[in-house]
Amino acid sequence: MSLMRIQKPKTRKGKVALLEREPKVIENIKNVLILEGRKVSVTVKELLKDICTFKKPNCKTLSRNNDITPFEDQNPLEILAKKSDCHLFIFGSHSKKRPDNIVMGRVYDDQILDMIEFGVKQYKALKDFKNEKIDVNCKPCLVFNGDQWSKSEELRRIKSLFVDMFHVEDVESIRLQGIEHVISFTLTEDLTIMIRSYKILLKKSGLQTPRIELTEIGPSIDFSIRRTKIASKDLYKLAHKKPAELKVTKKKNVSRDALGNVNARVHIDKQVINKLQLRKMKGLKKTAEEKKTARQLKKAASKEN
Repeated sequence: MSLMRIQKPKTRKGKVALLEREPKVIENIKNVLILEGRKVSVTVKELLKDICTFKKPNCKTLSRNNDITPFEDQNPLEILAKKSDCHLFIFGSHSKKRPDNIVMGRVYDDQILDMIEFGVKQYKALKDFKNEKIDVNCKPCLVFNGDQWSKSEELRRIKSLFVDMFHVEDVESIRLQGIEHVISFTLTEDLTIMIRSYKILLKKSGLQTPRIELTEIGPSIDFSIRRTKIASKDLYKLAHKKPAELKVTKKKNVSRDALGNVNARVHIDKQVINKLQLRKMKGLKKTAEEKKTARQLKKAASKEN
């Protein structure tokens, strides 16, 4: 196993680059490494190119062919992902045994966490759809159709992998006009994954809410599941562990209503009003007659005792 040599940064720019790669409380957007095997078909080349179009600028493409077999030896792939600072990868290859082959996976702690191999059953490229496309870096709306996604642990991991692959960034709010792109994932009974891409068109409806129409913009892909290599439950749980700073701690006696207003309950000790220290004002001072009466009552009480 070959290890990458670790060098100390000699410039300020190099130090900043290394700090960007270190773990953070709020992680950066995951980059995707797109690379080709020693032999690639035209279909796989076009598919990788279309995925790169959707993932720009959060993707890195290697131009030369790579003699890599991920399921036999994953070490070269892990080294390339570490050098490129990518936590996701898509590897395309073609052979007589596995034609039009796509391998998708993700990396955790510089090691491959999950890896799924797909076969391309049907593909229609982005350029074959002669209509208006979406803008670059547009946040897609991911829709998963079918009740098969939760039938097994492998299918749940594939769904999670697609979310990681096509997710851009977390946002607290978004305007209606900002939702322009929909990616649909449909899982059929024979475990064929149908991926379709649509552009959202907002039409006038005569009401405050517009009428929505979908126009397919491509690409159109049908995947068959070939081989899978998923992480153990313990490693998968460790990879999804949230830092303590991001965990929401419940505060005692503090609650929120439906409108988001904060309601708090404060507990205080019982107050003795007679012993409160008030400001010494002339109007609050006892008169001479009140002082005399108080002294007489005090003397009478002492005689009785």
